[in-house]
Amino acid sequence: MDADLTPGTRTAVRDLILVMADSKRLLGTRYAGWMLGAPELEGGIALASMAQDEWGHGRLLYALLKDFDEDVDALEHGREPDAYCSIEALDHEASDWASLVALNVLVDGALTVQFEAMRESSWAPMRQRVEKMLDEEQFHAAHGTAWAHWFARKGDDGRAMLRDAFAAMLPTALRWFGPDSDRAKALVAEGVMDASGSNLRARFVARVEPILANLGIDGEAKAAPDFGDFDEARRRVAGTAPDAKTIEHVRGDKNRAFLMD
Repeated sequence: MDADLTPGTRTAVRDLILVMADSKRLLGTRYAGWMLGAPELEGGIALASMAQDEWGHGRLLYALLKDFDEDVDALEHGREPDAYCSIEALDHEASDWASLVALNVLVDGALTVQFEAMRESSWAPMRQRVEKMLDEEQFHAAHGTAWAHWFARKGDDGRAMLRDAFAAMLPTALRWFGPDSDRAKALVAEGVMDASGSNLRARFVARVEPILANLGIDGEAKAAPDFGDFDEARRRVAGTAPDAKTIEHVRGDKNRAFLMD
């Protein structure tokens, strides 16, 4: 039987779905931006498939927001950058292939950990859909791990490049799970997910620790996140937003006349 969510928890569920939908949408865009820039053809083909997965997951998640009386078309095509709730690591295009691999492992991995916590969710619409998304994410995880090993085989320069990319992105990924707040605890208490905050962070660290250890930065994963100015509803630092050009692209501004009902 589905939980009878309290009004506060219902709002928190709505916010969580939007956070994940926006992050999926922008992650797919970042993957797509490197389809023609991968070091080898197979990498570009893999990114095309991963981008399609992420966009599909995003559309599915946006559709769930109809249950909260949201205007889904307005959410997808009408918001300004400062209304997006995506993880900050996606605000700008990956600057190089090492940063794209870091997005693959850390950002994609963090989203997967969040979905895993909702496998047995008391909120049926998510529970009924999450397994299919997680099945598709298995390839994404394998892709990120394979490219991390590729960098390791490139010697000291390759390892240093990947280490710098991971070290720069890791604090953002760790903070994204949020604090152990009353709001987060209510989602667990009402069965929406089975963990939040520090528990999800611990699961995430366990997931990526082999790669971090190989790069010599596993110690950084133990640092307490800085929640100063953190907007828990949007899962990002207040006052930050994706770059405007990215949002023009994902809104479909250039092709607005052709948007289908």
